[in-house]
Amino acid sequence: MRNLISILMLILAIGLFVVYTKPTYDQAQALSAQVASYDAALSKATELQQRKQELLTRYNTMNPTDLEKLEKLLPDHVDNVRLILDFDNLGRQYGIALENVDVAIPGVSGDTQGAITPGSPTGGSKYEAVTIRFTTHGTYETFQNFLRGLQSSLRIVDLVSLGMSPSGGGPSQPVYTYDVVLRTYWLK
Repeated sequence: MRNLISILMLILAIGLFVVYTKPTYDQAQALSAQVASYDAALSKATELQQRKQELLTRYNTMNPTDLEKLEKLLPDHVDNVRLILDFDNLGRQYGIALENVDVAIPGVSGDTQGAITPGSPTGGSKYEAVTIRFTTHGTYETFQNFLRGLQSSLRIVDLVSLGMSPSGGGPSQPVYTYDVVLRTYWLK
């Protein structure tokens, strides 16, 4: 009888282990892994918050003039009116006026010729391009000075194409018509 009770208790203990203890233990292990995952995410969030605070502190210590120059160098949005005014003011400094200005933004106007698109060798998806077409008139020297001014300006600009045709003037100072296509960039 003693052996039978011992065997019965052993079977009962094994059954209790299989039915209750093992599933509860497995559930506790899964919850423990989930808690560890949440702790890791919380730790990462804390680390990112600290990094954000460091960057914000560095940003706030920067000179406002430098921030303005950086914004002009590579803006975070397209402001067509401001862009055209900047180019027009630069032209006025050298005595030329921009005419027939056309701004083409890829994806907005449908014109994607020459635009940097995601997956292109030079592009990626961190910035986009805007193409500006315009016509102007002036002497060769005046236009050269305009291009030098454009080259030394803070805004990143690529000369995509340039067409030149005579439009009058005297033999000593010929005047030309310039058809210009420029490309400038902004951050997404």
